[in-house]
Amino acid sequence: MAILQQQATSPGHSSAAILILKEGEMIGKGTFKELSMSGIDFSSLLKSDDEQTDKTASGHVTSTSGSHHLQRSMSHEPQSKLHESSRHRLHSTSSKSHEVINGNLRFSVHESMRGSELSLTSVGTIGDEFSAEEVQLPEEEERHQGTVGLSIYYEYFKAGAGIIKFLLLVFLCLAAQGAYILSDWWLSRWSNEEEARYSALERHNALLAEGYYATNITIPIVDTNFNVSVFSGIIGGVFLFGILRALMFFKVTVDASQALHNTMFASILRSHIGFFDTNPVGRILNRFSKDIGHMDDLLPVTFFDFTQCALLILGIVGVAGVVNPWVFIVVAPLIVLFVIIRRYYIRTSRHIKRLEGTTRSPVFSHLSASLQGLHTIRAFSVQGKFIEEFDNHQDLHTEAWFLFLTTSRWLAIRLDWLCAMFVAAVSFFCVVAADSLNAGLVGLSMTYAMTLMGMFQWGVRQSAEVENQMISVERVLDYSRLPSEAPLEAPNDRKPPPDWPQHGRISVQRVSLKYSTDTPTVLKNISFTIEAREKIGIVGRTGAGKSSLITMLFRLVEPTGSITIDDVDTLQIGLHDLRNQISIIPQDPVLFTGKLRRNLDPFSNHSDDALWKALGEVQLKNAVEDLPHGLDTEVSEGGINFSVGQRQLICLARAILRNNKILMIDEATANVDPRTDGLIQQTIREKFRKCTVLTIAHRLHTIMDSDRLLVLHDGEIEEFDAPHLLLQKPEGLLRKLVEQTGKTETTNLIEIARKSYENKNRDDINEEVQASNLAEIMRAISQHDVAMTIEELDELRMAESKEKEAENGTGDKEEDIEDAAEKVSREESETKDPVQDIGGKDEDLNVDVGEMDNGVKSVDGPTGETPVGDVDDEVESEEKSKLLADNGKKADDLDVDVGKVDENDEANETENLLSKDEHRK
Repeated sequence: MAILQQQATSPGHSSAAILILKEGEMIGKGTFKELSMSGIDFSSLLKSDDEQTDKTASGHVTSTSGSHHLQRSMSHEPQSKLHESSRHRLHSTSSKSHEVINGNLRFSVHESMRGSELSLTSVGTIGDEFSAEEVQLPEEEERHQGTVGLSIYYEYFKAGAGIIKFLLLVFLCLAAQGAYILSDWWLSRWSNEEEARYSALERHNALLAEGYYATNITIPIVDTNFNVSVFSGIIGGVFLFGILRALMFFKVTVDASQALHNTMFASILRSHIGFFDTNPVGRILNRFSKDIGHMDDLLPVTFFDFTQCALLILGIVGVAGVVNPWVFIVVAPLIVLFVIIRRYYIRTSRHIKRLEGTTRSPVFSHLSASLQGLHTIRAFSVQGKFIEEFDNHQDLHTEAWFLFLTTSRWLAIRLDWLCAMFVAAVSFFCVVAADSLNAGLVGLSMTYAMTLMGMFQWGVRQSAEVENQMISVERVLDYSRLPSEAPLEAPNDRKPPPDWPQHGRISVQRVSLKYSTDTPTVLKNISFTIEAREKIGIVGRTGAGKSSLITMLFRLVEPTGSITIDDVDTLQIGLHDLRNQISIIPQDPVLFTGKLRRNLDPFSNHSDDALWKALGEVQLKNAVEDLPHGLDTEVSEGGINFSVGQRQLICLARAILRNNKILMIDEATANVDPRTDGLIQQTIREKFRKCTVLTIAHRLHTIMDSDRLLVLHDGEIEEFDAPHLLLQKPEGLLRKLVEQTGKTETTNLIEIARKSYENKNRDDINEEVQASNLAEIMRAISQHDVAMTIEELDELRMAESKEKEAENGTGDKEEDIEDAAEKVSREESETKDPVQDIGGKDEDLNVDVGEMDNGVKSVDGPTGETPVGDVDDEVESEEKSKLLADNGKKADDLDVDVGKVDENDEANETENLLSKDEHRK
């Protein structure tokens, strides 16, 4: 790693020092000239930055939920300040390249590309063909309107209990409240009986004291033991039903919360990838933290209090009405006022509560993004801006929360007024009808009415709070109904074969893809075929649809059209069957918290020996052995205890263990040093040479040796052929992309493509030459004119050799070749094929034709397989001997010498022989 240290001494002069770091130690320091003379090869450490086409002149624009805040914060910088800092950076870089940072765009302009001095004012004119990719911003969080419907309550209790449990819960609630009221009523009745007995006994004693020997006063008999027993039984029922009600209620609510959490979790895991593109992580965390927290902690208690208060209030009003029916005259208008006040409060409180919930999400999102980008924030020294933005989010949430508290106080005052009017009405009617009322019942009604003062206010507030808390249930249910991906497992009649895929041939026909119904189509009716074991590079400008190909093949979003792998339609099989058979090495390596063993082999399908072998193949075995716990080493969150290169190598080892026939590579070496880059490229070529490999290129030199390149533009296939052939098109898109890298790099890339093309096609050309020569030999044998055929071949070679020396003689040579070919063809038509006659008797004819090119061991002829080698000294059949004798041939020793092709002139010989073969045909 090289660090450029700059010290500005004056506006027009600056000095620079380069620090070279390796494995945490500084191995060199000095100027560019000093380090160049020292022999340290540090230039290779910097070349990767110049080769990233998607991050240079093509203007790579990226936006994620985590970096969105940083981009917005940086946009607040004054333009003059950005202009000044950018100009300073322009003059501070080396003479090899200029770097311009403006907002989110980063351009690397090579020395060979500069036609004039680059300034910040000319940045906007760089690359007229560049069109920035449309940034997909997060959608605004949806807020429901109106009251929480009864369906939400139904889904809540349905998740926690079935119909039997729910009915049992209702019975226990009513029984507990009935037992509570019954206990008070029995106590009032017992008090009236005791009062009547003591009153009669007191009058009887008073008469006796006046001198009466007897009275006709009846003294009631009160069975105290019976009353005590009944009262004790009622109190026991209150205790029993109360305990059972509480246990059943909290059991149902906790089960409902757990069930809804699991449902939401499963729904999010199975949702389309587009859901995560439009919903920030803070919004999702808010559902799992705050909303689930409300359902676990607050909602059960609040709902239980509301149920208890509601039943108690109904009991109080009922008892007061039974004791004195005149109370209902006042209760009716009070109920009307209560309904109006509560509806007004609930409507306002509900909106405020929803507002509080939505203003809470940005707080979580901003905090999460700040933690993820903490290094970047400190590097740009924008801590103050992020603190200010966090305070703004926090203030907005606090405003909503304070508004919620004030509405609760507003309701409390008005409910106290209603309770005071109800108590006054009960007292007034009890005084008016005192003569006709039972003292015990009057006392009971007045006691209940006084209790209502605090209970009514608390009950109404709890009812409103229950509806507010049910909003959390509503939000959780929203995420429990997300559109799901295709089934993970297909029916047995649509499952692929167990050994699928065997080859890795991919056929895409008329496929289109869009991430959602309201977004544009990113892949537009594309069709292509990739043969087994073929190495395909995928290139294109930003937004061309390269990453969408990964989405298409893995079915992260369901495409339209037909995608087959080894003749199996991948759109008809389960996602597990498809994704398990395709390996991917991402650009950003992903490691999960847990042991290193589980990161390499998540499903425990391989032995430790296989794991160590895979680590050895990516040269990580020694590094892992040096760890205290080896394969059981704990991986920190995001794998931060490993370097980026090590994380990428672990992902590569994971792909090696999978050993799938198809491998997707999203430029696995874009963020690693050149040494790791070379190691990964070498490992991919060696370990995956028998696999179909698709590489999404961010640096062109990594794919120039591919079999073919798939060039995308605006979601369509612009070009698809060998790199060398595509570079021959001056107006081709690939040619333009290559030319943007500079003259030196363009020459290098063209040379890589040419050499790769020649190396891959040399064997095919040699095979064609051998097949052509062999066809000539067999034709001559079948016509019993071997000597003439060899002579003709010699003439053809002489003619072709002279063609290189004299351009004017080209026509004569071609005529000689044509005459020879016509002669052979004419004799072939005049002569009957004796080999077929011999083959009819299922006998073999062994003929020695000497050594030809690389050696031809056998050829398939009309008789089946006719070996070409040494001919047996004795003829196995008299009929064969007679045929050969008739044509003047000796069967004792038939030696055909075709000659050898000079290895130094192999390429020219191949081209000329192909031309000859075309003329012969």
